[in-house]
Amino acid sequence: MSLLVTGCAGFIGCNYVSFSLEKHPDRKIVGLDLLTYAGNIDNLRDALAHPSFTFVKGDICDADTVEALFERYHIEKIVHFAAESHVDRSIHDPQAFLKTNILGTQTLLECAKRHWKEGSGWRSGCKFVHVSTDEVYGALGPSGVFIEQTPLDPHSPYAASKAASDLFVKVYYDTYGLPVTITRCSNNYGPYQFPEKLIPLMIRKALYHQPLPVYGNGKQVRDWLFVTDHCAALELILEKARNGTVYNIGGHNERENIEIVDTILSLLRKKTDDPSINNSLIRHITDRLGHDRRYAIDPEKITRELGWTPAVPFEEGMERTIDWYLDNRAWLEKSISGEPRRFLEKDEGSSIS
Repeated sequence: MSLLVTGCAGFIGCNYVSFSLEKHPDRKIVGLDLLTYAGNIDNLRDALAHPSFTFVKGDICDADTVEALFERYHIEKIVHFAAESHVDRSIHDPQAFLKTNILGTQTLLECAKRHWKEGSGWRSGCKFVHVSTDEVYGALGPSGVFIEQTPLDPHSPYAASKAASDLFVKVYYDTYGLPVTITRCSNNYGPYQFPEKLIPLMIRKALYHQPLPVYGNGKQVRDWLFVTDHCAALELILEKARNGTVYNIGGHNERENIEIVDTILSLLRKKTDDPSINNSLIRHITDRLGHDRRYAIDPEKITRELGWTPAVPFEEGMERTIDWYLDNRAWLEKSISGEPRRFLEKDEGSSIS
């Protein structure tokens, strides 16, 4: 029996594969990724050398590909990361998000339903973990937090496509009883994040003394979660979560975007001993359409039920992140070679790779 990890060459997916192989070296993992702009095979360099990992290039929307994986590898568990995730891209081309995030998810669900059904029940040990985002909840005011019962109120094509995929996962539990769990996480950060997202984008631009574009006044608030903390939560959910449940995964690290940029500049200036890396590089640009003002996640349910809490303080996580990008400048440049510049000039982070 095998674990299927979709989107395995993306930011969170590749970190999860490494985390899972280290924790369970004998677990058979099949990684599926189409290797579009944010899926980088170099992210899987160590995993590809591991005897328990198999990589397959393919599209989650292709039912024949998914069916062949279930047949060949006897898939019994799925952690589903694969998604179009960048808000700016969704505003530019919403249809691509509908296809991957909704139709791709439904393709996986239907194949799991066919293969996991056993008589009037389900084969023991099977589990579908659907990785979603806090953006499905919409925006908060100056106070309050998202809980699992917060109504869905997406404000971008990306968030709407993720909310729709969440509902399809829920429907496959409500209608068919498919063993599923939905997770909604806050903004992740850490190694291997594609540099159109806030933190790696600002790191790269600051290193080249380029202007740092910040939407509006930069006062948008996000809750930041180090990627390995997210991976640890998903491991617990895969093994212990009740079917049909939703878990919010947050870092207890609310920060304004402008504060994140200030932190990056301060750490880079210290680590490179370059005084020209400073706040004079910041440029405030026209705000994004439909830009949510504040997200904040309450992870009390996963703490209470599964015992998970974030282990990496924000200050430590930022140090580790910046050190990784400084040590991997070749990866940073190679990852964006050939990419349209339009999406490498903006400043927003995201919770999904």
